[in-house]
Amino acid sequence: MIAVIGDIHGCFYTLLELYGKILKSYNGIQVYTVGDLVDRGNHSYEVVKFVLENNIMMTPGNHDYMFYYFFKDPSSVFARSWLFNGNETTLESYENHQNEMFTHLEFIKSVPLYYNLTDCFICHAGISYQYEKSLPENFQNNLDALDPFIKNDLKTDKGVLWTRDPLLNLGKLQIVGHTKQMEITLVEDSNALYIDTGACVGNKLCAVVVHENNIIETIEEKTHLNDII
Repeated sequence: MIAVIGDIHGCFYTLLELYGKILKSYNGIQVYTVGDLVDRGNHSYEVVKFVLENNIMMTPGNHDYMFYYFFKDPSSVFARSWLFNGNETTLESYENHQNEMFTHLEFIKSVPLYYNLTDCFICHAGISYQYEKSLPENFQNNLDALDPFIKNDLKTDKGVLWTRDPLLNLGKLQIVGHTKQMEITLVEDSNALYIDTGACVGNKLCAVVVHENNIIETIEEKTHLNDII
């Protein structure tokens, strides 16, 4: 059994309350997040620090990678995209934490692009249906077949950090963020669960508790205004 938190986007005080709710009901549970820790909300530094200190397992989001590449490869597509995607609040939050920022950047780059677990499959934006035609017929029995496609398409619109496509049914519950929903949303055709509920736009931050591809409970926290105002 695990818990998975949606896109946090600098909403530290909201995260703090949600995390407390998770542990109150499921003490000792391993917690994951689908990424996009940074940008838009006011407290990106505090969010990344909290995720590190509490051993929350993350997959990187497109915003996390834009943050990384802005400093590590300024001429890259990721870096140039960050200028138009809410980077101001992230830069402000790290203004007095520059040494820690580079530790945080290395952490972001070190985490896996996906987790293929007994309980579910976790990534940021999801596995596009477009890959089905390139995969072997029995790919659901060996999801390692996805690995080269995931790694090779990081910069494309169908890639695991960016896609808005309908998602491929992996034969197990696929938990993703990236595409905002007002409520946690299960798309039955693809067995995909969307858990980005727009914390950074004033809605709420949500988590889902799952066990062996079954949804046990959803937990939510209304966005705290000091995270976004």
